[in-house]
Amino acid sequence: MKYISLLVFAAGAVTLGVELSAARLLDPWFGNSQIVWAGLIGLILLYLAVGAWLGGKLADRFPRLDALLAVAGMAGVGVALIPSISPPILHLAAVGLESFAPGLLAGTMLAVLLIFSLPLILLGAVTPWAVRLALLDVAEAGRTAGRLYAIGTIGSILGTFLPVLWLIPAYGTRWSFYLLALGLLLICTAGSLLIVRAGRLRWLPVAALLLVALLLTFGNPAALRARWDDDGAGTLLYEDESLYNYIAVRAWGSERHLKLNEGVGIHSVYHPETLLSLGIWDYFLLAPLFQERNRDWTAEKSEQVLVIGLAAGTVPELYTNVYGPWPITGVELDPEILEVGRQFFGMDEPNLTALAGDGRRWLQQQPADSPFDLVLVDAYRPPYIPFHLTTTEFFGLVHSRLSERGVVAINVGRTAGNFALVDALSRTLGQVFPTVFVIDEPGPADNLGNSLVVATVQPFALADFQANAGELPATFPPEFRAFVAQAAPQARLAAPPADTPIFTDDRAPVEQLVHGIIWDFLQGAD
Repeated sequence: MKYISLLVFAAGAVTLGVELSAARLLDPWFGNSQIVWAGLIGLILLYLAVGAWLGGKLADRFPRLDALLAVAGMAGVGVALIPSISPPILHLAAVGLESFAPGLLAGTMLAVLLIFSLPLILLGAVTPWAVRLALLDVAEAGRTAGRLYAIGTIGSILGTFLPVLWLIPAYGTRWSFYLLALGLLLICTAGSLLIVRAGRLRWLPVAALLLVALLLTFGNPAALRARWDDDGAGTLLYEDESLYNYIAVRAWGSERHLKLNEGVGIHSVYHPETLLSLGIWDYFLLAPLFQERNRDWTAEKSEQVLVIGLAAGTVPELYTNVYGPWPITGVELDPEILEVGRQFFGMDEPNLTALAGDGRRWLQQQPADSPFDLVLVDAYRPPYIPFHLTTTEFFGLVHSRLSERGVVAINVGRTAGNFALVDALSRTLGQVFPTVFVIDEPGPADNLGNSLVVATVQPFALADFQANAGELPATFPPEFRAFVAQAAPQARLAAPPADTPIFTDDRAPVEQLVHGIIWDFLQGAD
């Protein structure tokens, strides 16, 4: 009975450990949204339900411990194979998103979820099978079942915290699966060797343990991942998995891109041979033009700039190159990204103070008597924006930390025909700020695009922005003046439809709007 309790405890721990590790495995590819969590949890519960039914049926047919250990051993092998099987399937999912192939994307997402089906169904079979083996007296059936299910639940509690607090931070996502599988297989092997009388099935857990040991020794799953990750896009300079992200740096000559997780978005670029980034980051340079200022800029003082979503420092580099050494504070959630920025993206401007932390929480801790003139928000985890950076409460906080001439600018995703998220943020900002503008970055009509949404503390006219843009002094670099001449005509006053939702901390359906954008994207809607 004690060994059966240990096996049930281990099965519960591995089950929840796999669920938490699975969420981390899928996070870089499909995001960490509620819909992903709902799909993952729902399917895992389905697998466990199927496993419970199957386990009860098999237990009546094969009421032997060696048969149960054989099933648990196969579950361990299935858990260990997840990191090796998933890279090509996840890669195809990313290809489906980039190439507008809804069928490929849907098929690979289904395949990803099926990766977890076999081991979790087998794990779900353990507890009812164990109840059948432990039941010696029908009069004790309720007590026996309750005790084993309680032990399994306690194991699940351990499995909930084990990957989050230890395995993933210490060893990474893939090794979390391997270690969970090895722990289960060691327990199964010990039990099979203790069985006095058993058939050939007693050796299956031993064989499973040896198979997983060989896989870890010679399989080189890291090389498998690299082979599928290498899509010919530049030279991979750096790759790592931090507490928050999968981080990759790729280079094309002197040009470098920072790519977080496995989506189609790029979070930072580095062009040491050009002034501008040639992307949406350049549009943040337009924010100072939404302030009243001396036309020749001779009397202008340095602006205090805050960047929320610093990444590897593209925006501060642009501001320093164009406007000079204005004091810039950059807040980035992932401290490892800051180190990548310093190492690969030249993020060493003396006027930049780079800090690790959540942007909203950090801003709440700042005194209101030390305001910023510009707040630039680029805290994307494509295709999502963290909802707590989109609400009236957040924008009220930003307003309270801006100077009288302050401006806030936010990078927002869209398609050529779906401006739902742009409209929602525009209307939400309009609840706090008197004037809101939108500047659309030109791009392919059938592709995901970006707009810069800008709001001002003081009422400001579009004509004044156009005047500032048209009267830039010759002291500014010619590349910047040419960019402004091209981008300024794209600016317009925000005019969201009357039924556009207003985001609050209580209700901010960011994901729902983003899913609509993705659906349009997959359909090639314009």
